[in-house]
Amino acid sequence: MYALDDYDYELSEDRIAQKPCEQRDRSRLLHLERGSGDISHRLFCDLPSLLRSGDVLVVNNTKVIPGRLLGHKDTGGKAEVLILNYAEGQAGRKSAGEFICTCLIKSSKKSRTGSMIFFDHGLCAEVLGQSEDRYAVKFTCENDFDQILYRVGKVPLPPYIRRDSGTGYCEDDTAYQTVYASEKGAIAAPTAGFHFSAELMTQLQNMGIAVVRITLHVGYGTFIPVRVSDIRNHRMHSETYAITRQAAEVINDARACGGHIVAVGTTSVRTLEFSASENGRVMAGAGPCNLFIYPGFRFRAVDAMITNFHLPRSTLLMLVSAFAGRNSVLNAYRAAVQKGYRFYSYGDAMLID
Repeated sequence: MYALDDYDYELSEDRIAQKPCEQRDRSRLLHLERGSGDISHRLFCDLPSLLRSGDVLVVNNTKVIPGRLLGHKDTGGKAEVLILNYAEGQAGRKSAGEFICTCLIKSSKKSRTGSMIFFDHGLCAEVLGQSEDRYAVKFTCENDFDQILYRVGKVPLPPYIRRDSGTGYCEDDTAYQTVYASEKGAIAAPTAGFHFSAELMTQLQNMGIAVVRITLHVGYGTFIPVRVSDIRNHRMHSETYAITRQAAEVINDARACGGHIVAVGTTSVRTLEFSASENGRVMAGAGPCNLFIYPGFRFRAVDAMITNFHLPRSTLLMLVSAFAGRNSVLNAYRAAVQKGYRFYSYGDAMLID
């Protein structure tokens, strides 16, 4: 269960969803019961019938920033910049027109320290230094950086979502966010949350199901493939998380009263398990999270999870396999393929309990 090849499966390209379901909560939902391995097929709007009063839904309220910037270098060549740590850059800001952060830079030639990149609306960036494939970059503009970023930047969609000629699906700016996104900082969305509509969340809360918001700013690590044959040698990149005292109290009180903790997405799972004590008590806190969950991990805080269908050989598939068992998960994936489910970010969902 530690070999990378153990997490491979076949999927035809036409199963990769290129746009979201027209109604968020009308996507399909595969229900996998951990104990028996039984599978049933539903719609996501059936979720209330699968939960009970006293349960807690834990959602990741991170918000994707338009962190992909297209510009040109001072030598005239094209350059594409991806902001990696927006939240940390915000914390260190000294003026409205300056922003220092870590970025990826894609161009025909390697960017050198001191080189400049220019964008629309008077935004420019200076390369301050490099460490491996990452660059320290200082953005400057006459007006507030955030305002310019939201004019110039694009949502950094995953590479398997195709957009012709650089133009996006007309709703990507809103579709590639959860309805409860509020804390700016992610470069990839916590996609399991895409299936929740405002109406469905209200219905769940009216049933006595609490919705608790925590934060994990999904970073570049979500795109990095596992390159080691033994997955135990893989190292996760850190991402910034935050759990408030109030959120921790609601979760811990519900568990003490017999309620189930239902994590929405692998990001919520990792954040809760990273912050949990040996007895499963969730601790408030904030900082870097680099927890890698793979089979053999002992879950302490999460009773059930909602997730999408993930890429082969990915850390996300390994996490789900750790939670439900690799054979059960791959069997569920085969069933989903046979039933015509849609896969990946804009695809359908699973409930595992």
